[in-house]
Amino acid sequence: MRALSTVLTAVLATGIVAAAPALTDPPPAAAAPIYPAPDPDGFYAPTPDLAGHANGDVLRSRTFGSAMFPGATIWQLAYRSTNSSGAPIVGVTTVLLPIGGGANRPLVSYQPYINSLGLQCAPSHTLFNGGLPEAPAINALLARGWAVAVPDHLGPTSAYGAARLGGQLVLDGIRAVKRFGPADLGGSPVAMTGYSGGGMATGWAAALAPTYAPELPLVGAAMGGVPVNIGQLAVDLGGSPNPLFGLGFAAALGLEREYPGQMDISDRLTPRGIDLRNRIANACADTIISDGANLSYPQVATSTPRSDAAANAVLNANSLQLYPGVPRIPIYEWHGSADQVPMALAQNMAGRYCAAGVPVLFDVIPGADHGAATAPGAMRAFGWIGDRFAGMPAPSNCA
Repeated sequence: MRALSTVLTAVLATGIVAAAPALTDPPPAAAAPIYPAPDPDGFYAPTPDLAGHANGDVLRSRTFGSAMFPGATIWQLAYRSTNSSGAPIVGVTTVLLPIGGGANRPLVSYQPYINSLGLQCAPSHTLFNGGLPEAPAINALLARGWAVAVPDHLGPTSAYGAARLGGQLVLDGIRAVKRFGPADLGGSPVAMTGYSGGGMATGWAAALAPTYAPELPLVGAAMGGVPVNIGQLAVDLGGSPNPLFGLGFAAALGLEREYPGQMDISDRLTPRGIDLRNRIANACADTIISDGANLSYPQVATSTPRSDAAANAVLNANSLQLYPGVPRIPIYEWHGSADQVPMALAQNMAGRYCAAGVPVLFDVIPGADHGAATAPGAMRAFGWIGDRFAGMPAPSNCA
């Protein structure tokens, strides 16, 4: 968790978080979005009939075995989802069943804080190679007898920063799990949880569910340390050199992948910015941090995303605080009182949810920064989720 605390200071740059190693250095390229190197595993590839499927339809499946999750039955599912322009895409989620199998037991969709430009850092890979720091939390959920789904919520282009897309992939991943007969989870109640970048995907899924997936039997969402307004974070904290500037720069590149023609970062890069972009285009946190250390936007670009109307609109479109829809399920939200991610913005959003009649329990972890708030909040969140599965009334501290 110490690494998470360090990485989360990088929200100073544009508001997301991190996780693992890099691939190769791409060759110099023209000013255009650079997409990640394709995953060599054909499991992730689109099917010829992708457009003819509905969101959440299972396209293919495979089983896994792993000593990291003792006794668990594990599948990976490729499913149909939709990107931010409405085009069909392939999503992937990993389903873990505890000893005893599915049998409509409670299901938790767990969103890790994956933040990368390289596809090799998606949970469907890092769950099994030791690269996912949150694996112990998944085992804690399995120990409660719950099934767990872990979606690759950055999508097939590793669109780091595209938080709304993450919410859609979470919901379609839950649909896929429930439609996958061998898992025997078709009648399961569902909760969602995640921290930091995973909290953003969780929060977006909760807010989008009433219109995007109203049929899902969601009982609640628990999210912590959520950067609810990435555009405001960019304004407040993104203008000066920062040891972890590379993460904010990578988030801008990830949004450019998802919104080509709107979030045009590449056409305003300086030579130094083009070089940095080319070196991190397939990287995860370690390389992104080291290669972007102590830089700032004036060094890598002629202007910031926030200064351009179209790019600013993309930032706003991925800021949960600004989305007018509200969840229709109980919310547990936790935040460290000393978090580098401003708590006031999250409290403002919680107040709007409260005003709309949503039961919100906003929990402040005294004295905790972003990293220190992770574990105590997660343990409380798991207890809160257990109460939702048990049908207990949702607590609220709405004023």
